Amino acid sequence: MSTTVETATTARNVLVTGGNRGIGLAIARAFAEAGDDVVITHRSGEPPEGLKGVTCEVTESASVDAAFKAAEEIFGGPVEVLVANAGITRDTLLMRMTDEEFDSVIDTNLAGAFRCARRAATGMIRKRKGRIVLISSVVGLYGSPGQTNYAASKAGLVGLARSISREIGGRGITANVVAPGFIDTEMTAVLPEDQKKQYLSNIPAGRFATPEEVASVVRFVASDDAAYITGAVIPVDGGLGMGH
Repeated sequence: MSTTVETATTARNVLVTGGNRGIGLAIARAFAEAGDDVVITHRSGEPPEGLKGVTCEVTESASVDAAFKAAEEIFGGPVEVLVANAGITRDTLLMRMTDEEFDSVIDTNLAGAFRCARRAATGMIRKRKGRIVLISSVVGLYGSPGQTNYAASKAGLVGLARSISREIGGRGITANVVAPGFIDTEMTAVLPEDQKKQYLSNIPAGRFATPEEVASVVRFVASDDAAYITGAVIPVDGGLGMGH
């Protein structure tokens, strides 16, 4: 009986961008299973079974605003927890990378997170409470050949979160970065065995993480227990980055 009451009174409005697959889906399901009200954003198609979704193109401010309005109607109130997870890759070597390949990744991964955080802050400031979690990558801190665009976009999230923390941290709003390493997903499952072994040899934990392990860290950072953590970068990489 007491568990039911606790879940009902602590349920929050959680928006997860790019929550239709991979790490984003695991994060969305983790919040939902904990009793929160969850809406995910997706660019096309239907949301995953059991989750509510709104379409959103994070590279367009009007689309972001429309998605938030749709989510707020579903929630019956403002977004209280934003997880900015939507992202893309356009990998190629520096000398071959075009302006478009660089710009598109920055626009989605970094500017997209900015657009969502800016829109979420409006309701959070009014409530004097909120959680913003930006999903970065060990690549943003460690670097990776062929990923100058992706690494730059993910590194930029650190400055974004820390500036948000300094600007509106006094309103009960935290902004943190979670930086996953190699995750056991469909992408890593199809890697050649030799490549997997090479990656694993650099990870002190000796294995890839599961999406659920990343989701657990995101949930903690968004919890009341983490109210005094803001502007932090939390790696979930099995020791690969070692504090970078």
